[in-house]
Amino acid sequence: MNTIDTARADRLYALLPTVHRMRDADQGYPLKALLHVIAEQVNVVEDDIAQLYDNWFIETAQDWAVPYIGDLVGHVPLAEAGLPADAPACENPRVLVPRREVANAIRNRRAKGTLALLEQLAQDVAGWPARAVEFFKLLVRDQNINHLYLERHRLVDLREMDALDQLGGPFEAIAHSVDLRRIDSHRGTGLFNIPSVGVYAWRLLSLPVTDTPACCIEEAGPHCFTFSVLGQDAPLFVAPQPETDPSHIAEELNLPAAIRRHAFDANPGAFYGEELSLSIRAEGWAGAPGSAIVPLAQIVPADLSGWTYVPRANQVAVDPVLGRIAFPPSQLPRKGVRVSYRYGQPSAIGGGEYERPLLAPAGPYKLYRVGEGDQFEFHRIADALAQWQKDQPDDAVIELGSSAVFVEPLSVTLADGQSLQLRAAQRTRPVLRLIDWQTDLPDALTITLGERSRISLDGLLVTGRPLRVQGRSDGYASADVCGARVVIRHCTLVPGWGIDCNCEPRRPAEPSLEMNGLRATISVEHSIVGTIRVSEDQVGLDPIPLNISDSIVDATGHDMQAIGGPGDGIAHVMLTVSDTTVFGIVDVHAITLAENCIFTGCVNVARRQIGCMRFCYVPCRCRTPRRYRCQPDEAIADVRRRITDADPLHAEILSEQLRLRPQFTSERYGTPGYAQLGIHCAAEIVRGADDDSEMGVYHDLFQPQRAANLRARLAQFTPAGMHVGLLFAN
Repeated sequence: MNTIDTARADRLYALLPTVHRMRDADQGYPLKALLHVIAEQVNVVEDDIAQLYDNWFIETAQDWAVPYIGDLVGHVPLAEAGLPADAPACENPRVLVPRREVANAIRNRRAKGTLALLEQLAQDVAGWPARAVEFFKLLVRDQNINHLYLERHRLVDLREMDALDQLGGPFEAIAHSVDLRRIDSHRGTGLFNIPSVGVYAWRLLSLPVTDTPACCIEEAGPHCFTFSVLGQDAPLFVAPQPETDPSHIAEELNLPAAIRRHAFDANPGAFYGEELSLSIRAEGWAGAPGSAIVPLAQIVPADLSGWTYVPRANQVAVDPVLGRIAFPPSQLPRKGVRVSYRYGQPSAIGGGEYERPLLAPAGPYKLYRVGEGDQFEFHRIADALAQWQKDQPDDAVIELGSSAVFVEPLSVTLADGQSLQLRAAQRTRPVLRLIDWQTDLPDALTITLGERSRISLDGLLVTGRPLRVQGRSDGYASADVCGARVVIRHCTLVPGWGIDCNCEPRRPAEPSLEMNGLRATISVEHSIVGTIRVSEDQVGLDPIPLNISDSIVDATGHDMQAIGGPGDGIAHVMLTVSDTTVFGIVDVHAITLAENCIFTGCVNVARRQIGCMRFCYVPCRCRTPRRYRCQPDEAIADVRRRITDADPLHAEILSEQLRLRPQFTSERYGTPGYAQLGIHCAAEIVRGADDDSEMGVYHDLFQPQRAANLRARLAQFTPAGMHVGLLFAN
């Protein structure tokens, strides 16, 4: 408790006469303890009264008060969001009644019928950046001699490469013949019609990586680099620029879109720079002065597919589509290459330079700061660990303060009752790159726990080798004396240890998280991990708890084991999993609870009598605990109620199983749409969770509710006679 909180808690006691406080001190402060409890409740009431004033304003009101303010300005929540009927009205007010929509309600009514308003609604209602397009402007039509539009009445010019590059997207300018289908039809969507207006929404986030080492692709050449430190080809994204005019229609620079080669070639200065979408720093390189970034004049947009393009002297070739860099072979950077760029991801999980809550130990703790620069007391994690082992504090935090790559062998051993948190500082993404240091020993990041010890990894990216957590070599006498805990938050343990340029795993059969002889509670939250392998040799002990939430467990294949024991055996764990996508097979002792999850491989448990699976996708013919409202069980039961003949029943069941199989934008880690449900995924999966949101890791984004709300609002604010459609750009 800080000084201010202590003063507030003891303020009633401070009002007592000195004589009473002296007598209370002689008796061990019983009166002070009583008044401390009373003061806590007084503070609660006082804070609530103070908050009432803030609840009068939309900017400072609490979430529960937003619907009431909206009611004052005539804002009506929409039923199209689709929450279950028995859900309370304010279960998720941020989704049902967006704060920005209430704040702009009057302004939106005044601007009804304008194109820019549709873009503003997408941001206010759904939180998606958007671009509105009037498709009648792209139709081929007869010309009026007084108002000529020559570009709308001609064949496609094959020399206009930039226009061809944007064909079929939200920025295209090539004329089309008319399409009589409605843009908002559920049978078949047609875009190019006179009354059609489209709102393209960008669902992927454009997340930054600042001043981090690039990856040298030595097999292609010492002059070849990728922006991604993992070495894969990944498109670079735009750092969106704010729009200054409310009537302005969003352009590429205003949206979190992938950077096109032609756009980068036409105007590289709009993307390259210190505060822009990307920059390259090669200290000591022939063409770069000092430690400044490579000058814009020496950046050459290029297609680096196959690494066939070779830049000239004093030039650096950049391919934004593949995320590649090429230096002249005769002018190699001698002191390394550091880059800043943006990448696309559906949500802020797995660690990165995004805002996340930092969970510090409850009591006093020792802080060790590691990073590059004189402001840090340690420059290597091993040095901080050595000092920590020397000090032996009960609670400690080792904080990595920069988006650097740490290449060093690491091993942590905790004493009984000791706790350690290895975390990234806010707005950083440090990388632990584990390499083959020792010939005759494994090189994993090894953590050895004692009784009641606690280890937490927060905001880290681990590649090259697995994370191995183990108990002491002497073992534990029983499960109830351990009390140890392992927490993995906002981390990425790269599936398959690493990925190649095509995002294929380098070691697909190897686990990313190993637990050996461990008696502890394991928690994985908001993380991306590869295969989890549990080795438990002590017979007769209770299974260890394994809790996974808001995460991705990726075995790199549907027929490979995602959670299990050695030799594809059963993991001796009690699994509790929620809002998670699992690519692969799950073999565990028991499942306590699984809800709102997607399992692409089979789920097999040893004990079916305990636990429950609810609102999940689980393939047929799996050995699971009892299932409630799971798919494809619900769809198959519906088919059996409708059809009684054996032959058509069997064919319909197979058809339903195929239709309900989850479809993803991408199933490979390192791609922008990783684990995102595809736009053609079955509605039973997209709205199959217990609150009508989507199953899987992105459940808490509430994208079905946001899309339903946005479609309804767009229909309300579209001019009469026009049809508006919501289109997803990514």
